[in-house]
Amino acid sequence: MRIFFLLTLLLPAGLLAQGKPYDSSRNRGDEWVVVNGDTVRVIELDEVLRRERYDSMARVEYMRLVRNVKRAMPYAKMVAYQMQMLEDNLSRTKGRKERKKYIEASEEALKKQFEASIRELSINQGRILMKLIHRETGKTTWEVLKGYKGNASAFFWQSFGTFWGHDLKSEFDPVTDYKIEFIIRTYKLE
Repeated sequence: MRIFFLLTLLLPAGLLAQGKPYDSSRNRGDEWVVVNGDTVRVIELDEVLRRERYDSMARVEYMRLVRNVKRAMPYAKMVAYQMQMLEDNLSRTKGRKERKKYIEASEEALKKQFEASIRELSINQGRILMKLIHRETGKTTWEVLKGYKGNASAFFWQSFGTFWGHDLKSEFDPVTDYKIEFIIRTYKLE
C-alpha cells in the first residue's frame, strides 16, 4: 500500500521533470540557447570601462594620466592646425628653394612661439604628445619630420629621442591607448 502511495506521488513529478526545453517564444526579445542539455539565457551587455576605484595607486596613476593628457592635447591640436596651414601655403609655393625657405621661416616662428612651453613638458607628457599628434594628424612624429626636414633630420631626432626613451614612430592605437581616448571623450578635449 505504501509503495502504491509513493508511486502515485512520484510518478507525476517524474513525468513533469521530463518536459520540453524552454520555449523562447514566450519572452520575445530574449535569446535562449541549449548547452549540454541545459537551457541558458543569452543577454547582451553594454560595453563598460572598468576603473580601479578602490586601488589608490591605480587612482593616482589615472589622475596623473588625466593631467598629462590635458596638458599635451592643446599642443597636439595646435600641431594639426599649423600643419594644415603649412600644407595649404606650401601648395601655393613654386619651386624647391621657395618651399625650403617657407618651411624654415615657419619653423623659426613656431620655435619663438612654443619652444619655452614645450620644454616644460615632462617626458611622459612628451610621449603622450607624440601619440596625440598621430591621433590628430594621422602621421607619426617621424613622418612629419621626414616630410618637412628630410631623412637625416628625422634620423637625428629619432636617435636623440631614443636616448631619452622616446620613439618618434609611436602611433596612437584606440585599443591599447583606450584610457587616453576615454579621457579625451570624458573631459571633452576634442
